[in-house]
Amino acid sequence: RKIIFEKQWFYLDNAIGHIYGTTFEVTSGGNLQPKQEVEETATETKEAGTDNRNIVDDGKSQKLTHDDIKALKDKGIKGQEIVQQLIENSTTFRDKTEFAQDKYIKKKKKKYEAVITIVKPSTRILSTMYYAREPGKINHLRYDTLAQMLTLGNIHAGNKMIVMETCAGLVLGAVMERMGGYGSIIQMYPGGGPVRAATNCFGFPKLFFDNLHEFPLSKVDSLLSGTFFTETLPSEPEDNMVVEEESNGLTDEKQTSLQEAEEASTTEAAMEINQTEEQETTDINAEDVEFKENKEKENVREKQRKQWERRKKLIETAALLREKNADGLIIASKFHPTPLLLSLLEFVAPSRPFVVYCQYKEPLLECYTKLRERGGVINLKLSETWLRNYQVLPDRSHPKLTMSGGGGYLLSGITVVLDKGKSDSSHSEALKMEEPSCKRCKVQDLHC
Repeated sequence: RKIIFEKQWFYLDNAIGHIYGTTFEVTSGGNLQPKQEVEETATETKEAGTDNRNIVDDGKSQKLTHDDIKALKDKGIKGQEIVQQLIENSTTFRDKTEFAQDKYIKKKKKKYEAVITIVKPSTRILSTMYYAREPGKINHLRYDTLAQMLTLGNIHAGNKMIVMETCAGLVLGAVMERMGGYGSIIQMYPGGGPVRAATNCFGFPKLFFDNLHEFPLSKVDSLLSGTFFTETLPSEPEDNMVVEEESNGLTDEKQTSLQEAEEASTTEAAMEINQTEEQETTDINAEDVEFKENKEKENVREKQRKQWERRKKLIETAALLREKNADGLIIASKFHPTPLLLSLLEFVAPSRPFVVYCQYKEPLLECYTKLRERGGVINLKLSETWLRNYQVLPDRSHPKLTMSGGGGYLLSGITVVLDKGKSDSSHSEALKMEEPSCKRCKVQDLHC
Protein backbone atom coordinates (compact mmCIF):
# COMPACT_ATOMS: atom_id res chain seq x y z
CA ARG A 1 0.00 0.00 0.00
CA LYS A 2 0.98 3.63 -0.34
CA ILE A 3 2.90 5.03 2.64
CA ILE A 4 2.88 8.78 3.28
CA PHE A 5 5.56 9.99 5.70
CA GLU A 6 6.78 13.58 6.16
CA LYS A 7 5.45 14.84 2.80
CA GLN A 8 7.04 11.83 1.08
CA TRP A 9 5.08 8.94 -0.44
CA PHE A 10 6.45 5.52 -1.41
CA TYR A 11 5.68 1.80 -1.65
CA LEU A 12 7.41 -0.72 0.64
CA ASP A 13 7.37 -3.66 -1.83
CA ASN A 14 11.09 -3.43 -2.64
CA ALA A 15 12.03 -3.25 1.07
CA ILE A 16 10.91 -6.86 1.70
CA GLY A 17 13.93 -9.11 2.22
CA HIS A 18 16.36 -6.38 3.25
CA ILE A 19 17.77 -6.19 6.78
CA TYR A 20 16.69 -3.55 9.30
CA GLY A 21 18.80 -0.40 9.11
CA THR A 22 19.00 -0.39 5.31
CA THR A 23 18.84 3.08 3.77
CA PHE A 24 16.67 3.47 0.67
CA GLU A 25 16.34 6.18 -1.92
CA VAL A 26 12.83 7.03 -3.14
CA THR A 27 12.87 6.96 -6.95
CA SER A 28 10.22 8.09 -9.40
CA GLY A 29 6.88 6.32 -8.94
CA GLY A 30 7.47 5.91 -5.18
CA ASN A 31 9.69 2.82 -5.56
CA LEU A 32 12.49 2.18 -3.07
CA GLN A 33 16.05 1.46 -4.16
CA PRO A 34 18.86 0.62 -1.70
CA LYS A 35 21.17 3.62 -1.53
CA GLN A 36 24.70 3.02 -2.72
CA GLU A 37 27.36 3.96 -0.19
CA VAL A 38 29.13 6.78 -1.98
CA GLU A 39 31.75 8.96 -0.33
CA GLU A 40 30.14 12.32 0.26
CA THR A 41 31.82 14.97 -1.80
CA ALA A 42 32.87 17.79 0.48
CA THR A 43 30.87 20.87 -0.48
CA GLU A 44 32.94 23.93 -1.13
CA THR A 45 32.68 25.60 2.25
CA LYS A 46 36.19 26.98 2.45
CA GLU A 47 34.93 30.53 2.77
CA ALA A 48 33.11 31.07 6.06
CA GLY A 49 32.24 34.15 8.09
CA THR A 50 33.27 34.84 11.65
CA ASP A 51 29.72 35.52 12.94
CA ASN A 52 26.13 35.84 11.75
CA ARG A 53 25.29 39.26 13.17
CA ASN A 54 25.19 41.04 9.77
CA ILE A 55 22.97 38.42 8.07
CA VAL A 56 19.35 39.56 7.69
CA ASP A 57 16.69 36.96 6.90
CA ASP A 58 14.60 39.02 4.46
CA GLY A 59 13.77 36.13 2.08
CA LYS A 60 15.80 37.67 -0.76
CA SER A 61 19.07 35.80 -0.24
CA GLN A 62 18.04 32.80 -2.42
CA LYS A 63 18.05 33.46 -6.17
CA LEU A 64 16.26 30.22 -7.07
CA THR A 65 12.48 30.58 -6.88
CA HIS A 66 9.96 27.89 -5.93
CA ASP A 67 9.14 27.36 -9.61
CA ASP A 68 12.83 26.90 -10.47
CA ILE A 69 13.20 24.21 -7.82
CA LYS A 70 10.03 22.49 -9.06
CA ALA A 71 11.38 22.53 -12.61
CA LEU A 72 14.63 20.93 -11.42
CA LYS A 73 12.61 18.17 -9.67
CA ASP A 74 10.54 17.56 -12.81
CA LYS A 75 13.73 17.14 -14.85
CA GLY A 76 14.68 14.27 -12.53
CA ILE A 77 17.66 15.99 -10.90
CA LYS A 78 18.63 14.29 -7.63
CA GLY A 79 18.28 15.97 -4.25
CA GLN A 80 22.02 16.24 -3.73
CA GLU A 81 22.40 18.33 -6.90
CA ILE A 82 19.46 20.55 -5.93
CA VAL A 83 21.10 21.21 -2.54
CA GLN A 84 24.36 22.12 -4.31
CA GLN A 85 22.53 24.58 -6.58
CA LEU A 86 20.77 26.14 -3.57
CA ILE A 87 24.16 26.70 -1.94
CA GLU A 88 25.61 28.26 -5.09
CA ASN A 89 22.60 30.59 -5.54
CA SER A 90 22.53 31.76 -1.90
CA THR A 91 24.01 35.24 -1.44
CA THR A 92 24.48 34.90 2.34
CA PHE A 93 25.90 31.35 2.48
CA ARG A 94 29.57 32.49 2.30
CA ASP A 95 29.06 34.98 5.14
CA LYS A 96 27.68 32.35 7.56
CA THR A 97 29.88 30.65 10.15
CA GLU A 98 31.05 27.08 9.53
CA PHE A 99 28.49 25.75 12.04
CA ALA A 100 25.66 27.73 10.42
CA GLN A 101 26.68 26.40 6.99
CA ASP A 102 26.53 22.78 8.24
CA LYS A 103 23.12 23.46 9.74
CA TYR A 104 21.90 24.98 6.44
CA ILE A 105 23.12 22.00 4.40
CA LYS A 106 21.55 19.51 6.83
CA LYS A 107 18.23 21.34 6.70
CA LYS A 108 18.15 21.43 2.88
CA LYS A 109 19.19 17.77 2.60
CA LYS A 110 16.29 16.75 4.82
CA LYS A 111 13.90 18.73 2.63
CA TYR A 112 15.07 17.74 -0.85
CA GLU A 113 16.86 14.40 -0.52
CA ALA A 114 14.29 11.57 -0.59
CA VAL A 115 16.16 9.09 1.61
CA ILE A 116 14.60 6.84 4.27
CA THR A 117 16.03 4.26 6.68
CA ILE A 118 13.86 1.39 7.94
CA VAL A 119 14.67 0.56 11.57
CA LYS A 120 13.48 -2.26 13.80
CA PRO A 121 10.62 -1.12 16.07
CA SER A 122 11.38 -0.86 19.77
CA THR A 123 9.83 0.68 22.87
CA ARG A 124 12.20 3.65 22.70
CA ILE A 125 11.47 4.44 19.03
CA LEU A 126 7.70 4.00 19.32
CA SER A 127 7.36 5.99 22.56
CA THR A 128 9.49 8.83 21.15
CA MET A 129 7.43 8.85 17.95
CA TYR A 130 4.07 8.84 19.73
CA TYR A 131 5.14 11.57 22.18
CA ALA A 132 6.42 13.79 19.35
CA ARG A 133 3.50 13.28 16.94
CA GLU A 134 0.39 12.16 18.83
CA PRO A 135 0.91 12.67 22.59
CA GLY A 136 -2.85 12.80 23.24
CA LYS A 137 -3.20 9.14 22.23
CA ILE A 138 -0.80 8.04 24.97
CA ASN A 139 -2.02 10.46 27.67
CA HIS A 140 1.17 12.56 27.24
CA LEU A 141 3.28 9.70 28.62
CA ARG A 142 6.90 10.71 27.97
CA TYR A 143 9.48 8.05 27.11
CA ASP A 144 11.59 8.60 30.24
CA THR A 145 8.46 8.24 32.40
CA LEU A 146 7.66 4.97 30.63
CA ALA A 147 11.21 3.77 31.37
CA GLN A 148 10.68 4.64 35.07
CA MET A 149 7.43 2.64 35.06
CA LEU A 150 9.14 -0.46 33.68
CA THR A 151 11.92 -0.17 36.28
CA LEU A 152 9.67 0.53 39.30
CA GLY A 153 7.31 -2.27 38.23
CA ASN A 154 10.20 -4.79 38.32
CA ILE A 155 9.12 -6.23 34.97
CA HIS A 156 11.14 -9.24 33.81
CA ALA A 157 10.68 -12.63 32.17
CA GLY A 158 8.48 -15.11 34.03
CA ASN A 159 6.31 -12.48 35.74
CA LYS A 160 2.53 -12.53 35.97
CA MET A 161 1.60 -8.90 35.28
CA ILE A 162 -1.70 -6.99 35.32
CA VAL A 163 -1.71 -4.04 32.91
CA MET A 164 -4.49 -1.45 32.75
CA GLU A 165 -3.77 1.22 30.15
CA THR A 166 -5.48 3.52 27.66
CA CYS A 167 -2.27 4.50 25.80
CA ALA A 168 -3.14 2.78 22.48
CA GLY A 169 -1.29 -0.36 23.64
CA LEU A 170 2.13 1.31 24.03
CA VAL A 171 2.57 0.40 27.72
CA LEU A 172 1.36 -3.15 27.03
CA GLY A 173 3.85 -3.49 24.16
CA ALA A 174 6.67 -2.18 26.38
CA VAL A 175 5.83 -4.76 29.07
CA MET A 176 5.63 -7.55 26.48
CA GLU A 177 9.02 -6.56 25.01
CA ARG A 178 10.64 -6.50 28.48
CA MET A 179 9.20 -9.95 29.35
CA GLY A 180 10.33 -11.47 26.05
CA GLY A 181 7.39 -13.87 25.66
CA TYR A 182 7.93 -15.60 29.04
CA GLY A 183 5.32 -15.27 31.80
CA SER A 184 1.74 -14.08 31.48
CA ILE A 185 0.10 -10.67 31.06
CA ILE A 186 -3.52 -9.84 31.88
CA GLN A 187 -4.75 -6.70 30.12
CA MET A 188 -7.69 -4.99 31.78
CA TYR A 189 -9.70 -2.97 29.27
CA PRO A 190 -12.69 -0.60 29.35
CA GLY A 191 -15.48 -0.73 26.77
CA GLY A 192 -16.09 -3.42 24.18
CA GLY A 193 -12.55 -4.64 23.62
CA PRO A 194 -8.84 -3.96 24.14
CA VAL A 195 -7.05 -1.36 21.99
CA ARG A 196 -3.66 -2.56 20.71
CA ALA A 197 -2.75 -0.23 17.85
CA ALA A 198 0.76 0.48 19.18
CA THR A 199 1.26 -3.14 20.33
CA ASN A 200 0.80 -4.37 16.77
CA CYS A 201 3.54 -1.95 15.60
CA PHE A 202 6.16 -3.85 17.63
CA GLY A 203 5.99 -6.81 15.25
CA PHE A 204 5.98 -9.44 18.02
CA PRO A 205 5.89 -13.14 17.01
CA LYS A 206 2.80 -15.24 17.76
CA LEU A 207 4.51 -16.74 20.83
CA PHE A 208 4.26 -13.37 22.62
CA PHE A 209 0.46 -13.29 22.21
CA ASP A 210 -0.09 -16.86 23.46
CA ASN A 211 0.38 -15.72 27.08
CA LEU A 212 -1.55 -12.46 26.68
CA HIS A 213 -4.98 -12.50 28.34
CA GLU A 214 -7.68 -9.86 28.51
CA PHE A 215 -10.44 -9.10 30.99
CA PRO A 216 -13.10 -6.33 30.95
CA LEU A 217 -13.10 -3.77 33.77
CA SER A 218 -16.89 -4.01 33.96
CA LYS A 219 -16.59 -7.60 35.30
CA VAL A 220 -14.02 -6.87 38.05
CA ASP A 221 -16.61 -6.09 40.76
CA SER A 222 -18.58 -9.26 40.01
CA LEU A 223 -15.35 -11.29 40.13
CA LEU A 224 -14.41 -9.85 43.53
CA SER A 225 -17.90 -10.37 44.94
CA GLY A 226 -18.08 -13.97 43.64
CA THR A 227 -21.05 -13.45 41.30
CA PHE A 228 -19.02 -13.58 38.07
CA PHE A 229 -20.31 -16.92 36.74
CA THR A 230 -23.97 -16.14 37.37
CA GLU A 231 -23.67 -12.80 35.60
CA THR A 232 -21.57 -13.62 32.55
CA LEU A 233 -22.06 -17.34 31.93
CA PRO A 234 -25.75 -18.32 31.98
CA SER A 235 -25.03 -21.75 30.48
CA GLU A 236 -22.25 -24.22 31.19
CA PRO A 237 -19.43 -24.59 28.67
CA GLU A 238 -20.07 -28.36 28.23
CA ASP A 239 -23.66 -27.71 27.15
CA ASN A 240 -22.46 -25.18 24.59
CA MET A 241 -19.99 -27.69 23.21
CA VAL A 242 -22.67 -30.38 22.91
CA VAL A 243 -25.05 -27.95 21.23
CA GLU A 244 -22.33 -26.88 18.85
CA GLU A 245 -21.40 -30.51 18.04
CA GLU A 246 -25.06 -31.37 17.45
CA SER A 247 -25.51 -28.33 15.25
CA ASN A 248 -22.36 -29.29 13.34
CA GLY A 249 -23.72 -32.82 12.91
CA LEU A 250 -27.02 -31.52 11.60
CA THR A 251 -25.32 -29.17 9.20
CA ASP A 252 -23.11 -32.02 7.96
CA GLU A 253 -26.24 -34.09 7.22
CA LYS A 254 -27.79 -31.13 5.46
CA GLN A 255 -24.61 -30.64 3.43
CA THR A 256 -24.60 -34.31 2.34
CA SER A 257 -28.26 -34.09 1.31
CA LEU A 258 -27.49 -30.90 -0.59
CA GLN A 259 -24.56 -32.60 -2.31
CA GLU A 260 -26.80 -35.54 -3.31
CA ALA A 261 -29.37 -33.11 -4.63
CA GLU A 262 -26.71 -31.31 -6.64
CA GLU A 263 -25.41 -34.59 -8.09
CA ALA A 264 -28.96 -35.60 -9.05
CA SER A 265 -29.55 -32.23 -10.68
CA THR A 266 -26.30 -32.55 -12.69
CA THR A 267 -27.26 -36.04 -13.98
CA GLU A 268 -30.69 -34.80 -14.94
CA ALA A 269 -29.12 -31.84 -16.69
CA ALA A 270 -26.85 -34.21 -18.65
CA MET A 271 -29.79 -36.38 -19.72
CA GLU A 272 -32.09 -33.51 -20.65
CA ILE A 273 -29.94 -31.58 -23.08
CA ASN A 274 -32.79 -29.95 -24.97
CA GLN A 275 -34.01 -27.72 -22.15
CA THR A 276 -35.16 -24.14 -22.78
CA GLU A 277 -33.15 -21.11 -21.66
CA GLU A 278 -35.82 -20.10 -19.12
CA GLN A 279 -35.55 -23.45 -17.33
CA GLU A 280 -31.76 -23.09 -17.18
CA THR A 281 -32.02 -19.66 -15.60
CA THR A 282 -34.44 -20.95 -12.96
CA ASP A 283 -32.02 -23.80 -12.10
CA ILE A 284 -29.16 -21.31 -11.74
CA ASN A 285 -31.29 -19.12 -9.48
CA ALA A 286 -32.14 -22.11 -7.29
CA GLU A 287 -28.46 -22.99 -6.97
CA ASP A 288 -27.67 -19.38 -6.03
CA VAL A 289 -30.30 -19.47 -3.30
CA GLU A 290 -28.87 -22.76 -1.92
CA PHE A 291 -25.35 -21.32 -2.04
CA LYS A 292 -26.46 -18.21 -0.15
CA GLU A 293 -28.21 -20.33 2.49
CA ASN A 294 -25.08 -22.44 2.98
CA LYS A 295 -22.97 -19.30 3.25
CA GLU A 296 -25.29 -17.81 5.88
CA LYS A 297 -25.20 -21.05 7.90
CA GLU A 298 -21.42 -21.10 7.76
CA ASN A 299 -21.29 -17.49 8.94
CA VAL A 300 -23.61 -18.31 11.87
CA ARG A 301 -21.43 -21.31 12.82
CA GLU A 302 -18.29 -19.17 12.62
CA LYS A 303 -19.90 -16.50 14.81
CA GLN A 304 -20.95 -19.11 17.39
CA ARG A 305 -17.44 -20.59 17.42
CA LYS A 306 -15.84 -17.16 17.97
CA GLN A 307 -18.30 -16.39 20.79
CA TRP A 308 -17.46 -19.70 22.45
CA GLU A 309 -13.71 -19.08 22.13
CA ARG A 310 -14.12 -15.59 23.61
CA ARG A 311 -16.13 -17.01 26.50
CA LYS A 312 -13.54 -19.74 27.08
CA LYS A 313 -10.72 -17.17 27.21
CA LEU A 314 -12.75 -15.07 29.64
CA ILE A 315 -13.14 -18.08 31.97
CA GLU A 316 -9.39 -18.80 31.80
CA THR A 317 -8.50 -15.17 32.58
CA ALA A 318 -10.98 -15.07 35.47
CA ALA A 319 -9.33 -18.22 36.90
CA LEU A 320 -5.89 -16.54 36.67
CA LEU A 321 -7.15 -13.42 38.44
CA ARG A 322 -8.96 -15.43 41.11
CA GLU A 323 -5.60 -16.87 42.22
CA LYS A 324 -4.70 -13.33 43.43
CA ASN A 325 -0.98 -13.92 42.97
CA ALA A 326 0.00 -11.35 40.31
CA ASP A 327 3.64 -10.22 40.45
CA GLY A 328 2.91 -6.59 39.63
CA LEU A 329 0.38 -4.00 38.55
CA ILE A 330 0.81 -1.22 35.98
CA ILE A 331 -1.88 1.46 35.51
CA ALA A 332 -1.66 4.23 32.90
CA SER A 333 -5.14 5.38 31.95
CA LYS A 334 -7.28 8.44 31.39
CA PHE A 335 -9.62 7.34 34.21
CA HIS A 336 -9.34 8.36 37.85
CA PRO A 337 -6.67 6.10 39.39
CA THR A 338 -8.13 5.67 42.91
CA PRO A 339 -11.03 3.24 42.23
CA LEU A 340 -8.95 1.39 39.63
CA LEU A 341 -6.00 0.85 41.96
CA LEU A 342 -8.04 -0.10 45.03
CA SER A 343 -9.96 -2.78 43.11
CA LEU A 344 -7.04 -4.19 41.08
CA LEU A 345 -4.69 -4.38 44.10
CA GLU A 346 -6.87 -7.23 45.35
CA PHE A 347 -5.39 -9.45 42.62
CA VAL A 348 -1.73 -8.66 43.47
CA ALA A 349 0.30 -10.91 45.77
CA PRO A 350 2.02 -9.44 48.87
CA SER A 351 5.53 -7.95 48.54
CA ARG A 352 4.95 -6.99 44.90
CA PRO A 353 5.38 -3.58 43.24
CA PHE A 354 2.68 -1.44 41.63
CA VAL A 355 3.00 1.72 39.52
CA VAL A 356 0.29 4.22 38.59
CA TYR A 357 0.77 6.91 35.94
CA CYS A 358 -1.34 10.04 35.64
CA GLN A 359 -0.86 13.17 33.58
CA TYR A 360 -1.85 15.32 36.57
CA LYS A 361 -0.69 15.36 40.19
CA GLU A 362 -4.00 15.91 42.03
CA PRO A 363 -5.65 12.52 41.28
CA LEU A 364 -2.50 10.74 42.48
CA LEU A 365 -2.46 12.80 45.70
CA GLU A 366 -5.99 11.60 46.44
CA CYS A 367 -4.92 8.06 45.60
CA TYR A 368 -1.91 8.41 47.95
CA THR A 369 -4.07 9.50 50.92
CA LYS A 370 -6.62 6.70 50.30
CA LEU A 371 -3.85 4.10 50.28
CA ARG A 372 -2.39 5.49 53.52
CA GLU A 373 -5.81 5.23 55.18
CA ARG A 374 -6.43 1.73 53.83
CA GLY A 375 -3.02 0.27 54.61
CA GLY A 376 -1.57 -2.83 53.00
CA VAL A 377 1.13 -0.86 51.15
CA ILE A 378 4.60 0.43 52.00
CA ASN A 379 7.26 2.59 50.35
CA LEU A 380 4.67 4.88 48.74
CA LYS A 381 6.31 7.46 46.48
CA LEU A 382 4.88 10.18 44.29
CA SER A 383 7.47 11.32 41.74
CA GLU A 384 7.95 13.36 38.59
CA THR A 385 10.87 12.85 36.22
CA TRP A 386 12.71 15.83 34.75
CA LEU A 387 14.14 15.59 31.24
CA ARG A 388 16.51 17.86 29.33
CA ASN A 389 17.83 17.07 25.85
CA TYR A 390 21.37 17.96 24.88
CA GLN A 391 22.86 18.58 21.47
CA VAL A 392 26.18 16.73 21.38
CA LEU A 393 28.34 17.91 18.46
CA PRO A 394 32.04 18.85 18.18
CA ASP A 395 32.68 22.29 19.76
CA ARG A 396 28.96 22.97 20.14
CA SER A 397 27.48 20.68 22.80
CA HIS A 398 24.81 22.46 24.77
CA PRO A 399 21.28 21.95 26.16
CA LYS A 400 18.61 22.33 23.50
CA LEU A 401 16.68 25.58 23.57
CA THR A 402 13.31 23.83 23.90
CA MET A 403 12.61 21.22 26.55
CA SER A 404 9.61 19.24 27.69
CA GLY A 405 7.32 20.97 30.20
CA GLY A 406 6.26 17.79 31.96
CA GLY A 407 6.01 14.07 31.43
CA GLY A 408 3.34 13.20 34.00
CA TYR A 409 3.52 11.80 37.53
CA LEU A 410 4.08 8.33 38.99
CA LEU A 411 2.78 6.78 42.20
CA SER A 412 4.66 3.63 43.17
CA GLY A 413 4.69 1.32 46.14
CA ILE A 414 4.93 -2.27 47.39
CA THR A 415 2.05 -4.41 48.63
CA VAL A 416 2.10 -6.10 52.05
CA VAL A 417 -0.37 -8.38 53.81
CA LEU A 418 -3.30 -6.36 55.11
CA ASP A 419 -4.43 -7.64 58.52
CA LYS A 420 -8.18 -7.41 58.17
CA GLY A 421 -8.89 -9.15 61.50
CA LYS A 422 -8.07 -6.15 63.63
CA SER A 423 -9.88 -2.97 62.80
CA ASP A 424 -8.26 0.44 63.17
CA SER A 425 -10.72 1.50 65.88
CA SER A 426 -9.99 -1.46 68.17
CA HIS A 427 -6.25 -0.93 67.67
CA SER A 428 -6.49 2.76 68.64
CA GLU A 429 -8.63 1.91 71.71
CA ALA A 430 -6.01 -0.57 72.89
CA LEU A 431 -3.32 2.09 72.61
CA LYS A 432 -5.45 4.52 74.66
CA MET A 433 -5.95 1.93 77.41
CA GLU A 434 -2.25 1.04 77.59
CA GLU A 435 -0.90 4.59 77.81
CA PRO A 436 -2.70 5.79 81.00
CA SER A 437 -1.96 2.53 82.89
CA CYS A 438 1.78 3.07 82.39
CA LYS A 439 1.53 6.63 83.66
CA ARG A 440 -0.39 5.48 86.75
CA CYS A 441 2.37 3.03 87.62
CA LYS A 442 4.99 5.77 87.46
CA VAL A 443 2.91 8.06 89.73
CA GLN A 444 2.43 5.28 92.32
CA ASP A 445 6.19 4.62 92.38
CA LEU A 446 6.89 8.29 93.04
CA HIS A 447 4.46 8.40 95.99
CA CYS A 448 6.02 5.35 97.57
